[in-house]
Amino acid sequence: MLFPVVIHKDPTSDYSVTIPDMPGCFTAGKSIEEAVSHIQDATECHYSGEPDLPIASPLERWLNDSDYTGGTWLLVDVDLSRINIKSKRVNITLPENLLFAIDRYAESHHLTRSGLLAQAAGQYINS
Repeated sequence: MLFPVVIHKDPTSDYSVTIPDMPGCFTAGKSIEEAVSHIQDATECHYSGEPDLPIASPLERWLNDSDYTGGTWLLVDVDLSRINIKSKRVNITLPENLLFAIDRYAESHHLTRSGLLAQAAGQYINS
């Protein structure tokens, strides 16, 4: 989803990025490119665990807002699916012996089957 962002640069600071549709979410960098490259991470960090995700406004909504005077505007694609926390039911097929081992491990560690599989998949993907 394309979000309007505004970049400011004071003479004694890095480039700062503000995302008006995400109050309190901002980032910075030594260059415009670096600052913009941090937007996805800043968004994921800011909305981690939050049930309500932001909706992008048209850029025109913010252009005359005095809070953003003197900034440079960009439209940046933010992948909200990377922070969506809603669970989705899926149907998978596993060998019975593996399912038994998963259930035994989950129970001994006070987890649910779904919780264990989600945690294991997340660790595998991020390693």
